[in-house]
Amino acid sequence: MTGDQSPVGTPPPGCPAHGDRYPLYQLADEAPAVYERLRARGPVVPVDLSPGVPASLITGYNEALRVLRDPTTFRKDPRGWQQTVPEDCPVLPLMMYRPNCRHADGAAHSRLRLAVTDSLDRVDLFALRGYVEKSAEILIGRFAGRGAGDLVADYARVLPLLVFNEMFGCPPDIGDRLVQGMSGIFDTVNAKQSNEIMRDAVLELVRLKRREPAQDVTSWLAEHPVELTDEEMMHQILTLLGAGTEPLQNLIVNGLRLLLSDERFAGDLSGGNLQVEDALDEILWTDPPLANFAMTYPREDVEFRGVTLPKDQPVVISLAAANTDPALATEHRGGNRAHLSWSAGPHTCPAQGQARLIASAAIEKVLDALPDMELAVPTHMLKWRPGPFHRALHSLPVNFPPVAVTRGDGGQAASTPAADVPAPKEGLAAVLSARRSAHGPTSRLGHLRRATRSWLRHG
Repeated sequence: MTGDQSPVGTPPPGCPAHGDRYPLYQLADEAPAVYERLRARGPVVPVDLSPGVPASLITGYNEALRVLRDPTTFRKDPRGWQQTVPEDCPVLPLMMYRPNCRHADGAAHSRLRLAVTDSLDRVDLFALRGYVEKSAEILIGRFAGRGAGDLVADYARVLPLLVFNEMFGCPPDIGDRLVQGMSGIFDTVNAKQSNEIMRDAVLELVRLKRREPAQDVTSWLAEHPVELTDEEMMHQILTLLGAGTEPLQNLIVNGLRLLLSDERFAGDLSGGNLQVEDALDEILWTDPPLANFAMTYPREDVEFRGVTLPKDQPVVISLAAANTDPALATEHRGGNRAHLSWSAGPHTCPAQGQARLIASAAIEKVLDALPDMELAVPTHMLKWRPGPFHRALHSLPVNFPPVAVTRGDGGQAASTPAADVPAPKEGLAAVLSARRSAHGPTSRLGHLRRATRSWLRHG
């Protein structure tokens, strides 16, 4: 439940049945049911992003497209709204104006976005996959011998940082501060302090690359013909890191959750990484890592689908609600990329190709290294982090036979039984055996996955 528990049959506080603004900042475990209730109220719903911070949430797919494709009416510059909220507003660090392409319109947006897209286009995708695989092997090797792990804390939370450190030429000490700051902002916890940590770390990186350029995205931004200032460079990097750490972590975790729990994917013998790509398509439709985002601010009061959208008040796109709008009647999502999880219009995510490559390689790597991996708890017991913007699990606990992960031929990871890993205590072994017996479908998924991978490797 979000917020306080309510008696059976009584709408919870903030429910549309009460006619008030829904507290989006409390959104967590029951998100899909909340979106269904909000859509029933209409394609535009009043919400609070944090206590006392109102916004209009767009829940309809077609309405979302209309907003995202109309930058003349719905501008990205938040400074008019920013003047109306206190400095300690929890969502301010994520929404405040920065001179980046996300908050720019018109010619200013075109200039900044050109620097970003040109720099990203110089990334060698083959090398990028190598960064992911190398980083994944390091992380998997740290917990593979235990026979258990948390794919959030042990894997997905750290992996994007390691990859982005390579892409941006970021030293580890700066990277650690970046992740600390970004996580705090998305959780809206100590947001002001987190923003300062993140800003200082990126500015230090920018100045380092001005002095010592290399073959990385930060240096390419510095060299770009549009001649970005240090301040502009810092904010383009913050934007890319914001999209490439927390949301990418959530895409990896949500994809793994689906693959480990849904027999449609575990039993797919169609070949190669197709099941991973289909799972990512499914997640981007149904559980996008940024559930509510792509904020815009009307230039004037706007009448929209029978609702007045006030000037400068945030209009937030519910990517999750719009993607699952029943009006779409979209049941076959594999290979269908018409979802809004990368946004739409002139502000479509410029790094979606790189993000998808990182997520798919990360998922393939851990499934190949630990083919007998199973969820340690049923999916309904998994807990989601509350917050107005993201769709993020607290943890994704898994069990598997302990293995030693070694470097194989051709740079592939090879898994072998870990003979030097002590057997689990009898009590723990009994608990795990009982859990597998009690959740038969999860256990069957492990057998299906083993058969699939054996078939793919040996024919």
